[in-house]
Amino acid sequence: MVTIFRNARLLTMDPALGSLGEVPDGVVVVRDGRIDRVGPRTEVLGDSVLGGSEDVGSGDTGRDDAGSGVGGPGESESGPEHGDWEVVDCAGGWLSPGLVDCHTHLVFGGSRADEFRRRLEGESYADIARGGGGILSTVRSTREASDEELVESGALRATALARSGVTTLEIKSGYGLDVDTELRMLRAARRIGERTGLRVRTTLLGAHALPPEFAGDRSGFLRTVIDELIPLAVDEGLATGVDAFLESIAFDAEECRAVLQAGRDRGLAVRLHADQLSDGGGGALAAELGARSADHVEYTSLEGVGAMAKAGTAAVLLPGAFHYLGESRVPPVAAFRQEGVPIAVATDANPGSSPVLSMPEAMSLACIHFGLTVEEVWLGATRIAADVLGLEGEAGVLVPGARADLALWDMEGPTDLVYWRGNAPLQGLWSGGRRLRL
Repeated sequence: MVTIFRNARLLTMDPALGSLGEVPDGVVVVRDGRIDRVGPRTEVLGDSVLGGSEDVGSGDTGRDDAGSGVGGPGESESGPEHGDWEVVDCAGGWLSPGLVDCHTHLVFGGSRADEFRRRLEGESYADIARGGGGILSTVRSTREASDEELVESGALRATALARSGVTTLEIKSGYGLDVDTELRMLRAARRIGERTGLRVRTTLLGAHALPPEFAGDRSGFLRTVIDELIPLAVDEGLATGVDAFLESIAFDAEECRAVLQAGRDRGLAVRLHADQLSDGGGGALAAELGARSADHVEYTSLEGVGAMAKAGTAAVLLPGAFHYLGESRVPPVAAFRQEGVPIAVATDANPGSSPVLSMPEAMSLACIHFGLTVEEVWLGATRIAADVLGLEGEAGVLVPGARADLALWDMEGPTDLVYWRGNAPLQGLWSGGRRLRL
């Protein structure tokens, strides 16, 4: 199957083209779900009749796609003898890679809306957590939920993200905190990908909080994560990464190091919730372990920033949590820029601290709260986020060989996506070359 996207303004995110890799009159040729060619119309199509606009409509095959006028180069080219052809006229819209949400907690049971009300009335996130709320509240609801309930509710949230332009996302476990429920969460995450058509990367967050049954035995819980949970998740092929929550209300640096090393030894990519509410040395620990990212990083020290830069560890900024928790300490963005630390942006979609199901919303919040530029949030939600997930050159870019994950936007320019809050102007979304019906 060959699909030609033409009459588009491209945001390729190709570093060879500078900035956002813009191509004002571009064409993308997709073959069997992957990008075959991409570039200016005159270079990709030359003087072919496909380079014009008059063939679409007059040679219409009758198929409709995103309301954009879909046809082919003539019926003689659409039959089995010549293969299947499809042309998508982007009508001058902006065509970008599908957005990449590299940090979510989409699989869970229950709701924490009441905690949101309590925080509005003055209680802190940490106080609620210490009182048995927070993560442990969701743990109770998640353990009680059936497998199908976890898949159905998670798929609804993933579809909401897709409606905002997301084609690739990471889903963490961490609301089970026992072997059985953690594995059920990871299986549910995989099924969500199958059900929605989105690409899902799964991360084992076994060390998210201390469950009540281990309240007096921290070392016993960590032994369960290291000796039982991680091996089972790896043997079943359920996770691509391992994560831990380094914070005063969760685990300290030595505890996180043990868990992350165990996951790394089993071939999992290392991630770390780091320095969200205090400086626990998370940035430096992530760098020490060769982590793909340190996430949150509001309190990361300058020493931690330098270590991350040397190790090539990205900073994943999560402005939704900052916004909903009413925090005031912003990540050291200027230091990240100066040291060359890659900056990604994600929703941190979760029921407690970041009920955000829109990547453009997260991108906008990163601009407003953290001072990121339009270019930084676009790259942080595409190419850099894909790199965090180990998908370099595979997602987050429009380049030959990449998977054909594309988003078509009706906007005047890239700034519009983060300027207009609550209105993602998505016209069409393709995952692996297949248009998603949202």
